[in-house]
Amino acid sequence: MPTPQQPVTLTWRKSSRSAQNGACVEIAQTDRTHIRDSKNIAGGQLALPPGQWCTFLSAVKTNADHRP
Repeated sequence: MPTPQQPVTLTWRKSSRSAQNGACVEIAQTDRTHIRDSKNIAGGQLALPPGQWCTFLSAVKTNADHRP
């Protein structure tokens, strides 16, 4: 019978470029990239595999380049 997996303690970090008002996201790395809202750390989080993380970053960078 399989044993339950032990919970992993995540080490969260923010970008050095994040706003000082707390309006940013934090990430933690395991075999996936975990993403959460720094204003609501008890809320939900995303866990993206490497390929989807790269796609997400690319989309964010593209949208940032096209802001008015």
